[in-house]
Amino acid sequence: MRCSGILMHITSLPGPYGVGTMGKEAFAFVDFLEKAGQSCWQILPLNPTGYGDSPYQSCSTFAGNHYLIDLDALVEEGLLKNEELKHIRWCDSDTKVNFGLQYHNRLKVLRLAYSRFTGGAEFDAFCAQNSSWLPDFALFMALKEKFGGKPWYQWDDDLKFREPNAIWEARQSLKDDIRFFCFVQYLFFRQWDALREYAHSKGIRIIGDVPIYVPYDSVEVWSSPELFQLDEKLDPVKVAGCPPDAFSADGQLWGNPLYNWDAMAADGFSWWIRRLAAAGALYDVVRMDHFRGLEAYWSVPYGDKTARNGEWFKGPGMAFVRAVKEALPKLDMIAEDLGFLTQEVLDLRDGSGYPGMKVLEFAFDSREPSNYLPHTYTSNTVVYTGTHDNMTMRQWFETSSPEAVQYARDYMNLSEREGLVWGVIRTAFSSVSDMCIIQMQDFLDLGGEARMNFPGTLSDSNWTWRAKDDIMTPALAGRILAMTKLYGRYCGEGK
Repeated sequence: MRCSGILMHITSLPGPYGVGTMGKEAFAFVDFLEKAGQSCWQILPLNPTGYGDSPYQSCSTFAGNHYLIDLDALVEEGLLKNEELKHIRWCDSDTKVNFGLQYHNRLKVLRLAYSRFTGGAEFDAFCAQNSSWLPDFALFMALKEKFGGKPWYQWDDDLKFREPNAIWEARQSLKDDIRFFCFVQYLFFRQWDALREYAHSKGIRIIGDVPIYVPYDSVEVWSSPELFQLDEKLDPVKVAGCPPDAFSADGQLWGNPLYNWDAMAADGFSWWIRRLAAAGALYDVVRMDHFRGLEAYWSVPYGDKTARNGEWFKGPGMAFVRAVKEALPKLDMIAEDLGFLTQEVLDLRDGSGYPGMKVLEFAFDSREPSNYLPHTYTSNTVVYTGTHDNMTMRQWFETSSPEAVQYARDYMNLSEREGLVWGVIRTAFSSVSDMCIIQMQDFLDLGGEARMNFPGTLSDSNWTWRAKDDIMTPALAGRILAMTKLYGRYCGEGK
């Protein structure tokens, strides 16, 4: 079925506490999606943000990001007081997240809420239902606090190597801190479940990302080191990245420890199946980040400063796909098949049956293959103007070569009267791709100031964009709705 949606991460929503949350603004955005005739809301990973404030570098693949917890709801429940929130400096600008302020203030406020929390059967049930990951995560966070935020591989050796007596003693001595981090997760998932249920009541499906890799300083690597390419000291042997290409002479050095795929395959990829099952419980559709890494991955010697000296190694391929499909037959997945694509990667994607991605920004650039041009699409694809890792569409027009811009204008029959960006949106909507996802920044016709992320860089511009509080206008919803109906993507009543 043809459908469409908007890419807008929760942190980018407006709101009073410096970052978008699962509060009333998120519910209002669901209402906007419904009025605009959209049936999908795509977001970025909901896990705690990590290195560089990236949601793709999280200390846990199962936990939720406490920055997203709505504080006003805690006021309504009597766990916080308005006057306790008003004196706190949450941001420097309403259109940009200051993650440093969030880091210093959020947990302090949540600890205050915890001091008034009495527990109960619902909390106990949540802890029991999440016992496969929550105890390790809460202990990990409590230990990080104890050691002043140091990564686990710099902790005392008995804890670094998870000696049973040391782990037991830590659980006893940090019992209240552990319970606090369980409380934080209880708040997150209770609020997320309410927001997702509301979206479903409006006919909106949630599309969420699963990053292919986890960072070195994560509870997953600490608790299951045998699943990663580590040496006897638990140092990485090789790390992840991307090879040099036309966009980056040095490639991209991500630095994540690589998986020990042989060990994972030995037990039927059970770690991955648990991870994807959890993602399927969070989201309605899972977008698998860096899908090509399942066919072959770029392996860089640990300690290298660039990705230049890496080499390709074979990934788990179709054996992984078969295991996931057998264990999770109802899981809807999108393959993020961007980057350096070989025939083997294309064969894996096609063999999986998962839809791939088409990005219009890539269609008119000579450095990318021309299969991003809409006349080459098949229906089993998801078309984007651009993703969170790309320029906004306006920025693309302002910075691309005159030849590329002219090619785009000719191909898509663009005009100033319609608006260049809206002409690209029209092209995406009219394509044969079953699903069409447009960044909110493009619907708002914003420039480079609204770009979400520039891959391979560290900057206070990455991940920080926030929308103004007046964006969700009836006029914009009406224009999107008209286009959605015109191109057969409307899934509402009385189609």
